Amino acid sequence: MKTVYVGMSGGVDSSVSALLLKEQGYNVVGVYMKNWSEDLPGMKCPWAEDLADAKRVAVKLSIPFEVWDFEKEYREKVVEYMLKEFRHGNTPNPDIMCNQEIKFKLFYEKTIKAGADFIATGHYARKNGIALTRSVDENKDQTYFLYRISDEALAHTIFPIGGMTKPEVKKLAKEKGLHNAYKKESMGVCFVGEVGMKDFLKNYIEIKPGEIREAESDRVLGYHEGAVFYTIGQRHGLYLNGEKGVVNDGLPYYVVKKDIKNNIIYVSKDLNNKNLWTKELKLKDVFFRTTEKFHEKEVLVRLRHRAPLIPAKITDKTISFAKEIKRPASGQSAVIYDNEICLGGGIIY
Repeated sequence: MKTVYVGMSGGVDSSVSALLLKEQGYNVVGVYMKNWSEDLPGMKCPWAEDLADAKRVAVKLSIPFEVWDFEKEYREKVVEYMLKEFRHGNTPNPDIMCNQEIKFKLFYEKTIKAGADFIATGHYARKNGIALTRSVDENKDQTYFLYRISDEALAHTIFPIGGMTKPEVKKLAKEKGLHNAYKKESMGVCFVGEVGMKDFLKNYIEIKPGEIREAESDRVLGYHEGAVFYTIGQRHGLYLNGEKGVVNDGLPYYVVKKDIKNNIIYVSKDLNNKNLWTKELKLKDVFFRTTEKFHEKEVLVRLRHRAPLIPAKITDKTISFAKEIKRPASGQSAVIYDNEICLGGGIIY
């Protein structure tokens, strides 16, 4: 009998993953990864509730259950990386780094040492041999967050719900009597529950108010809380001359440039501003899941989770588009696909 360690977060997806694996005859061990437990001012971290939910499911399934403390490593590998990127004016994705460094590296390595044959998670993704492929539920597909996991870890990973839709997962959980069948999904920072990114950053980054200037005239239109909070193309959260992102003629302003050194945000009402659009993206820290050399290869590119796939060409570390696209934030990932297969990707700069 093969042994699989399942990362159980307390949510319905990982719970159903454990359920399916047990029904398939695996020796299943549930593990709650304690990555973050710190409460922030006025905000309580939900880790204890999530742990209780995961443990309750393990009892229901009659499987062994363990708690593994990765807080030190998580802070070093994920949180410090995220804070460093924000301080430099970028918009990083901590979920991608968590998968790369914690779930599919630290967790994977520890399970193998413990004698496991496989690890499993509640991600919406599939495998085709050694290839990482998109899930059946295109709306929930999470390969965008998984593109940087190693081939070795992927070879020893099972995605039990990759062939299911979210409604099917919830329905099965209800039918099997899992108490968290309709547990609300967290929409805040990935590791702190409902806390928004802006509220989280205020606790760890020195924030200084600064000017919001019009790009064309350089005149001061208002003030901001801190340049690190803004991304190129953003139109919400701007307070100009006392009004929300609107001045005089009622047309909205968009962030078109950030001067992190001088803490200045530049905005424009011109939707054709050159900083808002591009036909080419440069990548760094490129990670490809294949040894194939890309030279003018036709691919599909996803620039954020749930964003549509865009046809493009890739040459080494450059992605070219046939038509101009809205410029994504630096620090985000461009993930590359060949139809359903995730080829890898890189960090936009």
